[in-house]
Amino acid sequence: MRFPLRRALLASSLAMALAAPAFAQDIPAPVDQPYPGNLKLNVDLSDAQRHIFHVRESMPVTQGALTIYYPQWIPGVHGPAGPLANVAGLIATGNGQRIPWRRDLKDMYAFHLDIPAGVGTLDLQFEYLAPATPNYVPLSFNEVAFYPAGHYVSQITVEPTVKLPSGWKFASALETTGQSGDTVSFKPVSFENLVDSPLMTGKYFTRVDLAPGQKIPVHLDITGDSATGVKPTDKQVELQRALVVQANKLFGAHHYDHYDFLLVTSDHTGHFGLEHHQSSDDRLPANFLTDADVNVAAGSLLPHEYIHSWNGKFRRPADLWTPTFAEPMQDDLLWVYEGLTDYWSGVLTARSGIWTPDQWRDSLAGIAADMTARTGRSWRSLQDTADGIPLSSRGSSPGWTNYRRSSDYYPEGQMLWLDVDTKIRELSGGKHTLDEFARAFHGVDNGSYVPKTYTFDDVVNTLNSVQPYDWKSFLRQRLDDHGNALPEHGIEGGGWKLVYDDKPSAFAKTSEKTRGNINLSYSLGISVSAKGEVRDAQWEGLAARAGLVPGVTIVAVNGKDFSGQGLKDAITEAKGTTAPIDFLIKDVDDYRHVTVNYHDGLKYPHLVRGDGKDLIGAIATPLK
Repeated sequence: MRFPLRRALLASSLAMALAAPAFAQDIPAPVDQPYPGNLKLNVDLSDAQRHIFHVRESMPVTQGALTIYYPQWIPGVHGPAGPLANVAGLIATGNGQRIPWRRDLKDMYAFHLDIPAGVGTLDLQFEYLAPATPNYVPLSFNEVAFYPAGHYVSQITVEPTVKLPSGWKFASALETTGQSGDTVSFKPVSFENLVDSPLMTGKYFTRVDLAPGQKIPVHLDITGDSATGVKPTDKQVELQRALVVQANKLFGAHHYDHYDFLLVTSDHTGHFGLEHHQSSDDRLPANFLTDADVNVAAGSLLPHEYIHSWNGKFRRPADLWTPTFAEPMQDDLLWVYEGLTDYWSGVLTARSGIWTPDQWRDSLAGIAADMTARTGRSWRSLQDTADGIPLSSRGSSPGWTNYRRSSDYYPEGQMLWLDVDTKIRELSGGKHTLDEFARAFHGVDNGSYVPKTYTFDDVVNTLNSVQPYDWKSFLRQRLDDHGNALPEHGIEGGGWKLVYDDKPSAFAKTSEKTRGNINLSYSLGISVSAKGEVRDAQWEGLAARAGLVPGVTIVAVNGKDFSGQGLKDAITEAKGTTAPIDFLIKDVDDYRHVTVNYHDGLKYPHLVRGDGKDLIGAIATPLK
């Protein structure tokens, strides 16, 4: 009986396989033609307090093979980071009947379906299992939408609606068609611009006009943990308004119909910024607006993301433009995309008054000190930190920042562009500046927010139009450098020099306060948490050689329980002596003593006037 039963089961399985849809199918290449009909997307955030978003989506379809994509490569993220693992409960139907799907075995973000005859609309339902908080929700539409393969995402039109938690307010670069109760309807928009237009909603909400009386609206929209935490002071509003003025003076054009800073002030989210063409997703500590020190320390984030509207969204590296969110992006020009943006963010933060010129110089001093000590330059070029960034977050352990150089295109990118700016000023005798590059490169096509791509040669040619020079060699020497010293000399060229003493700047003190970090990178060669956990160490430094490496915990210093101040006192007391500093450390479950023969005291970086004109001061001067 066993053999016939097995044969019967085999025959039944074969019959089912023959009747099943043909999932092994080619994925059509995208074409630059409109997708027939509009997608409809409804995102229900009313269950957000349970950390669940309910999604319903429909798209016009025809009989036959269909592939749908979940966005994988998100502009601004610089890697394949679409959070597909948070999608659950995906069910596809047509005319009320279940339509099976299967994930592509090579492209895990692609799902294959076989649309039956007579089905003109594919309906999708699923849940997005969202990391959420009780008082606000930042919604990125790439998290909650699929799109059909075979068309440019700029040619796929979506009609979005969002149901908000009861009574909450919202902001987005998307334009509304109306609101009924807590459900907001938005104008049809391309799938490309949908992904580029996040929504922020919250219980506590403030909206501030940053461009009063101007034709092009700019708003600061704030939500967060508390009512007090979303209220900027009059002075903070004044400085953010000055940022808008200075940015438009710098670039001489804008590339948005309106712009919204979507700011979350909370201790229950990661702290970062993500650029969008007509808005930015900004996450900062809960006390960003209520603590003056924190406000200064994090003051350059909003300027950075705002500048991306010109540099990164409008002018975009050719290798970072793709027709859909499935094609891998190439990050070789991130030293322009992010490095130049980081440079301009420091400049505009100073020009707008968010930072004083002294505070900008303190920021530059810290960056220069970090980049000067980059032991990883011996094996990894600045160029490779951009090229390899899509892999940087995959399986890496913490620490050894100076050796691995994971994203130095940000800080050393600042040094690179300061070097370019001061070189232009030197070569031209002060007649030309990098501001002219900004207007020539980013200030074209006023009002357009269609991406305008560029190559390395375009950057070089525009620099040459401002000030003739061998910019190709200048840039390549710095990008490909493997020397022991920092190859950028913008600080010296700007009339300043880097020095160290035992007094941290106010800027450095605030950075330690906001990050909960004891930064001894320039002296003992380690960075330690308030609990004694070694977060980072200088590769081949004295402390690292002794065993103070990332991941161990300092339990005691010189026989006394660990404290940040106690550690600093021990370094100070050892200065000029011969006695080593004794540490009791815990490494997993192993305790041991290590000693470090360091006797040069505390060291913190500063800029002091050097030779030549104060070009850094000139760069920080507001434009009139």
